[in-house]
Amino acid sequence: MVDIFRNRVVLTYTLTLLVMSVSVFSLESNPAKGVLTLLNLVLFLVPLVSIIFSTIYIYNSAEFIELLVSQPIKRQSIWLSLFLGLSVSLTSAFILGAGIPMLIYQPSINSVIMITTGSLLTMVFVAIAMWSAVIMRDKAKGIGIAILLWMYFAIIFDGFVLFLLFQFDEYPLEKAMMFLSGLNPIDLCRINILLRLDISALMGYTGAVFKSFFGTSLGFFTSILVLIVWIILPLLISLRKFKAKDL
Repeated sequence: MVDIFRNRVVLTYTLTLLVMSVSVFSLESNPAKGVLTLLNLVLFLVPLVSIIFSTIYIYNSAEFIELLVSQPIKRQSIWLSLFLGLSVSLTSAFILGAGIPMLIYQPSINSVIMITTGSLLTMVFVAIAMWSAVIMRDKAKGIGIAILLWMYFAIIFDGFVLFLLFQFDEYPLEKAMMFLSGLNPIDLCRINILLRLDISALMGYTGAVFKSFFGTSLGFFTSILVLIVWIILPLLISLRKFKAKDL
């Protein structure tokens, strides 16, 4: 954690989030609009930095990891410690850069929910980065996979959902959309925040369906549980691969 906190990329990431957050709230007269604007920036920047930085960090630490493996230390402890160090450091950077300004300018439950979902989103993409790094020995290919995964969740997935909506517009797909939203952690975070900001009215009937489920306490805790699954599943897969990997 200390090593990562001293990293210039993490310091720059924290400062960038801080400048963006303060600028957004300073320019917007309505703090709620500031949260909405910041949401779009966070959902783009946080997954990108988390997955690319974590992937590069693991590749750059390859020799150190090999040294640890040669010691009487369980591989499980090494891998989980790497995940913990990356997750805590990047989550702290997000909270310092974006979370604290939100609590200062808009001290409400919406800000707390956004900080919670943003922190979970950071851990999700750290876990995905560790999976992409462990399955590919070549650094360039591993980073390429990480970028493609980010593009899929941030851009391509939404295009795929829109394609389904246009192709099957005659069928009631609202409930299916709730299931599909669980397949993308970025969309899941976006929906949760938008519903708390009462933007669901602009989403038509689909927004009403989302609000009837995600707007309730059960729906919110279900979405948090799904995000936790998104953290655990890639991490366990990468751990299993790391245990069997010939370094």
